Amino acid sequence: MINRLTKSEVLKYALYVLAVLPVFIFRDFTLDNELRYLSIADEALSNGSIFTFTNHGIIYAEKPPLYIWIAMLGKLIFGNHNMLFLAIFSFIPALVILFIMDKWVKNVLSESERVLGQLLLITSGYFIGTALVLRMDMLMCMFIVLALYTFFRMYIGKGKPRDSWLFPIFVFMALFTKGLMGIIVPLVSIIVFLILKKGLKTIGRYWGWKTLVVLLALCGVWFAGVYAEGGSQYLDNLLYHQTVNRAVNSFHHKEPIYYYLKTIWYSLAPWSLLYIGILIMGLKKKLVTTDMERFFLVVILSTFVTLSLISSKLEVDLLPAFPFITYLTVLWLSKFKSQRWMLPLVGIPACIFCLALPAVIVAQMLTGTTQLLTVMIIFLAALILSIAGILAIKYLINSNINRAIKTMCVGLLISIFILSFTILPNNALIGMGELCRQAKEVAAKKNIRNYYYCEMSK
Repeated sequence: MINRLTKSEVLKYALYVLAVLPVFIFRDFTLDNELRYLSIADEALSNGSIFTFTNHGIIYAEKPPLYIWIAMLGKLIFGNHNMLFLAIFSFIPALVILFIMDKWVKNVLSESERVLGQLLLITSGYFIGTALVLRMDMLMCMFIVLALYTFFRMYIGKGKPRDSWLFPIFVFMALFTKGLMGIIVPLVSIIVFLILKKGLKTIGRYWGWKTLVVLLALCGVWFAGVYAEGGSQYLDNLLYHQTVNRAVNSFHHKEPIYYYLKTIWYSLAPWSLLYIGILIMGLKKKLVTTDMERFFLVVILSTFVTLSLISSKLEVDLLPAFPFITYLTVLWLSKFKSQRWMLPLVGIPACIFCLALPAVIVAQMLTGTTQLLTVMIIFLAALILSIAGILAIKYLINSNINRAIKTMCVGLLISIFILSFTILPNNALIGMGELCRQAKEVAAKKNIRNYYYCEMSK
C-alpha cells in the first residue's frame, strides 16, 4: 500500500504537504525567532528601510535581507503576517530539495530506493523540524543544494550553457538568505572534491570570471544599498562583526569544536544510528565507487569539519549536509552483502516507536490531564507510532529493512498530522497570540494605546 501511495509524484508530494499542513493552520508564531523576524520586518516597513534593519531600534545585521523581505512582502499583501504565506518559504524549499536529490540519483537508484530516500530525509529530526519553523535555514539549504547539483552537472559534462550563470546565482541566493555559510559550503566542497579528483586546475570552470562577476555585481548592489541607508557603521557590522568575529571568537552561539559530534545524534533522529552506522562501515569497506558517491561524501565531511572549526555553532547550521547524508546512506544500503548487522540500527528506533503508546498511558496516569480531546488525539498518534514500530520489527525479522524503514516513516508522518490537532488549544504555550488578545481587551476597556512586553524568567 505504501508503494502504491508513493508511486504518483503528485500524490507523493501532496501527502508530504498534507502531513504538515494542519501545523501551519493551527499554530501561533513562536516567540524566540519567528516573532523577532516579524518585528524586524514591521520596523523596516515603518522606517522605509530596504537593506538595513533594526530590532527595537538596535542595529540588526545578523541576517541578510531576503527573508526579511519575504516577511515584509507578506505584510504588504495581507495586511498582517500570514502563517501559510510564510510557510511556503520553509516547507516548499524542503520539497524542492527532495525533488532535486531524487533527480540527482534517478539513474542509479530504483524507484523504491528513491522513495526510501525521500521518506528518510523528510522524517529526519532537524530536517522536518526546520521545514516546520518559519526561518531562512531551509531556504538557504535549497539554494546550496541547487548550486551543488548545478556544479555536478557541469563537472560530468551534462550541464547546459545557462548552468554557468545559474551556479553563481544559486550561490549568491544562499549567501543572501543566511550569510557567509551560503558560500562557504559550496566553495569548500567543490575545492576538496576537485583536489581529490586531481582536477583543481579546472576550478576556473566553476569559480571563474562568470561566477566572480555575478557575485561581485550582486554583492555590490547589496552593499551599496546598505551603505546608502546605514552608512559605514552598519556595513562594518555586516561585513566584519557578523563574519570574522563570529568565525574566530564568536560573541553569539559560541560552542566547542566537538559540538556537532554531540548534536548530530538527535539532529538526525530517529535515523542517526542508521546514517552514522552505514557511513562508518561504508568508509571502512571503501564503498566509494562513483563520482556521485565521492562528491556526496566530500560535501558531508567538508561541511562537518568546516562548521566545526567556526566558533559560532547551531545544530541547524549542519542542515546542508543532511540531504547528502541521507542519500549516500541509501546509495550504500544495498552494497553490503549482508544487512543483518544493520537490523539493530533500525530495530532500536522501532522498539522506541513500540513504546509510544505505553509511555503515553503512563504519562496520563501520572499527570492526569483533563482535556479529553487532546488526550484522545495523543493516544491515537501514539497508537499509530506503536503499530508502525511493531510492523517494522516484523519486517526486520524477515530481513526486509527497506520496508521496515518506510513503515516507520509513514507512521511518523501520520502521527505528526494527528498531533497537529492538539496545537490550537495549546497555542498559549507556543506564542503570544492569547496574551495579545487579552491585552487588547484590557486596552479597549481602559483606553490604552501603547503596549509593552517584558519577558520574566521563573
